[in-house]
Amino acid sequence: MCSEAVISVARVDFRPEDLADLRGSVRGPVLEPGAEGYEEECATFNLTCALRPAVVVGAADALDVRAAVRFAGRHGLPVAVQSAAHQVVSSAEGGLLITTRRMRGVVVDERERLVRVEAGVRWDDVLPRTAEHGLAPLVGSAPGVGVVGYTLGGGQSPLLGRSLGYAADHVRRLTMVTADGELREVTPVSEPDLFWAVRGGKGNFGVVTEIEFEVFPVSRFYGGCIYFPGEHLAQVLTAWRAWLPTVGEDTTSSVAVQRLPDLPVLPEPLRGAFVVSLRIGYLGSAADGADLIAPLRAAAPALIDLVGEKPYSAIGQIHMDPVDPMPYCDRSVCLQEFTEETERALLELVGAESGCTLANVEIRALGGAFDREPAVPNAVSSRGLPYVLFAFAVGAPGHEDALRAGLAELIDGLRPWAAERNMVNFLSPDEATDAEGVREVYGPERFERLTAVKKQYDPDNVFRFNHNVLPA
Repeated sequence: MCSEAVISVARVDFRPEDLADLRGSVRGPVLEPGAEGYEEECATFNLTCALRPAVVVGAADALDVRAAVRFAGRHGLPVAVQSAAHQVVSSAEGGLLITTRRMRGVVVDERERLVRVEAGVRWDDVLPRTAEHGLAPLVGSAPGVGVVGYTLGGGQSPLLGRSLGYAADHVRRLTMVTADGELREVTPVSEPDLFWAVRGGKGNFGVVTEIEFEVFPVSRFYGGCIYFPGEHLAQVLTAWRAWLPTVGEDTTSSVAVQRLPDLPVLPEPLRGAFVVSLRIGYLGSAADGADLIAPLRAAAPALIDLVGEKPYSAIGQIHMDPVDPMPYCDRSVCLQEFTEETERALLELVGAESGCTLANVEIRALGGAFDREPAVPNAVSSRGLPYVLFAFAVGAPGHEDALRAGLAELIDGLRPWAAERNMVNFLSPDEATDAEGVREVYGPERFERLTAVKKQYDPDNVFRFNHNVLPA
């Protein structure tokens, strides 16, 4: 501890006894900039999005979270929350950061088909546990992301989503600390407005310390990805667009245009290659699945075909998302349709002759149960939108302007087909940066209700290091 009367921490002044009191009230570490462990505690998946809070609390349990929020309230500090840190919107400078990675409890109730997890749990912590009982959660394309953040942002499964909807639709109960420092049990009965808002409103209303959700009797699937040479992009897109209306809700798919790095971890046909990755998730038998995707396999010669019978715990093999932190910039847009004209525009923007350097441009087909309101409605923003496009550009720190320019060219080129609303989990720091932008993401009616709930539970906007819903 520094011996001066006042410690200057990221432009926030604390007395030594204030931080001593905070340390005495929590089990986890309390770290300031420059302290050993601070950088590691604040580490993010996106290396261009550094976190620089005035103080960080590594919460060991819900009581630590409550103590940290109360400390922030006494000192007028805004609060940020970080688990796996796949979506970072702000540096949290001048604020208090709560990290939840130590909160790793998982309980599986096989009889009731429910799972209860703490705030720091990732999907790859859950999958082995549910697989023991032949049960499946609505995990997304990347099992390394945090359960809570993914679910509160909606949660779009590449396998179960079109038949069961969003992960947020199947939450039964939440425990969370709100801005007043109270630890609340949040259910449709106890806190109906908050229960509606937090499922889709993400981190705007407090810190979720525990979440309980339904799981389903699914133990296997037929799926994976097929890589085609990039020069066959037109044929693959045309075949995929014609195929989509023929499949049922037991089938989920997407197409990604990728310019892959030249890395030894990739097999030789993919190393440094320009490819089209077709992703398939099908709940029927392998024989029926092979028949189902035959028109796609016939679209072009494959570089590698990885589609086959798989255990549910291998769901990450559908998308093969990166697992190691990297520096990148990203953008997203939901599309109201994907027509022949849209396809032509996309070819011009990202095809072989386009000059595009983006690492990944993916279109996911939604529809089915993604369009249906769940039994207990929630604030998920993208319901009813048929497609979401997500793109990212990879580059060394310092090259962000060039990366953003390439992304802007893509998004602007698709503007004629773009919806105003968007999927919250795909929003980047460059999107929905003000109240009007957030209003567009949610739509006016949903946004107005969110602002009313925000006013009730966080009138001072303590939780604002996010795509921020302002209090009404």
